[in-house]
Amino acid sequence: MAEASLKNKTVNGVGWSAADAILGQGVTFLVGIVLARLLSPTEYGLIGIISIFIVVLNGVVDSGFANALIRKQDTTNDDYNTMFYTNLSFSILLYVGLYFCAPLIASFFERAELVDLTRVMGLVLIINALCHTQVTILTKEVDFKTKTKASLTAAITSGIVGIALAYCGFGVWSLVAQQLTRQLLYAVCLWYFIKWIPTLSFSTASFKYMWGFGWKLLLSGLLNNIWNQLYQVVVGKFYSPATLGQYSRSREYANLLSMNFTTIIQRVSYPVLAELQDDQERMVNGYRKIIKMTMFVTAVSMISMGAVAEPLIYCLIGPQWHEAASYLPLICISLSLYPLHAINLNMLQVQGRSDIFLVLEIVKKVLAIGPICLGIFVGIQWMLVGSIITGFLSFFLNSYYTGKKLQYSSWMQLRDVAPSYAVAFTIALSVYFLKLLPISYFIVLPIQVLVGIGFGVAVCELFKPSEYIDLKHIVKEKIKIFRKH
Repeated sequence: MAEASLKNKTVNGVGWSAADAILGQGVTFLVGIVLARLLSPTEYGLIGIISIFIVVLNGVVDSGFANALIRKQDTTNDDYNTMFYTNLSFSILLYVGLYFCAPLIASFFERAELVDLTRVMGLVLIINALCHTQVTILTKEVDFKTKTKASLTAAITSGIVGIALAYCGFGVWSLVAQQLTRQLLYAVCLWYFIKWIPTLSFSTASFKYMWGFGWKLLLSGLLNNIWNQLYQVVVGKFYSPATLGQYSRSREYANLLSMNFTTIIQRVSYPVLAELQDDQERMVNGYRKIIKMTMFVTAVSMISMGAVAEPLIYCLIGPQWHEAASYLPLICISLSLYPLHAINLNMLQVQGRSDIFLVLEIVKKVLAIGPICLGIFVGIQWMLVGSIITGFLSFFLNSYYTGKKLQYSSWMQLRDVAPSYAVAFTIALSVYFLKLLPISYFIVLPIQVLVGIGFGVAVCELFKPSEYIDLKHIVKEKIKIFRKH
């Protein structure tokens, strides 16, 4: 009975989390198409520079407290209050630091307009801190229905604001307004839907528990964010803002699938696996199923996107973004591995091994020096090729410890995901050369999509990989439930 309940919770969690990503990010995607036609790559490049610092500092604000509370079995209101006031205090301090560092940022990138842009955009740090606790409560309860309602409301409204301002000629400030509006509405909605209100209490014992578990995750996340953003720093410093805009746009499209799907899996798998941490056999079986199904969807979607990159970019945002099309296939290959990294690291957190988590992040950052040097001295494409190589090396590092603990080695994981990549590259080859047809990309792209879907289904029905069968079964069950209601 408990097993069935957990399964239902997991499936529902995945469903609503997927809805959150698909609907919320789908709206953002559509809005982005309109904005990319109204704004220039340079304007996107300026926002890309600011995002470097926002992403890094946002990782500091949470401090790993969310994962600590999700893992804790007997969470109290004092825990939530402590988390809220700590996150809010960190966000205010970091914003003040960012405010006074804005002239230095502008000087480093040699763009005077970055001073005001950074100071206004930085308010996102405080706004996000106001709803970290609410998000943690929802995640712990695997309640992503409420989160979906909040994020969708925020995405639609902020999209309208951004498009209206861009159309009226506000340029880069329309992107700033869109981001601020989205985060503010998201926070307001979460406070409205979740009736938790912080009280004037702070527990030193709770802080010590969360900090004891979370500081290594904080440092790990900080290192990860800094090094990930270094790619942006390299492009922003050694190339033009327009080139950074091109690079950021291609990475945004790749992230739309890889990062969002990874987020879905992390949101659901972490609390579920945490619940199973005392049942080794069930946890291992669940872990393996999560990996196989996740990588099937990720590999097929990411590799396929890379195969249709040129027609896709041309049709969506226009020929002025042609440079982004050359970056997208390499980024897609690199990011297709990301969910596999995240799932392995999730298991370390479930096991409470934040110390190993930290060591792994340090080693991986040393490896990342290679691609960064290639970006500085050779070119962006070579930087992206280097990131694919280091991505594979990082996988072996991430999976070594979890594999040892669960008797599920790196090579066993690769064997499980190999069919997914075989299907993905088969589909990619079937559609890639269709772009050479002497017809408009607006006709080529639908042909590629239809051929890819048809060929992919045919291959899966012929060889029947287990992950495809499982996914097909879940979809059928959901359709049955939908029809009943």
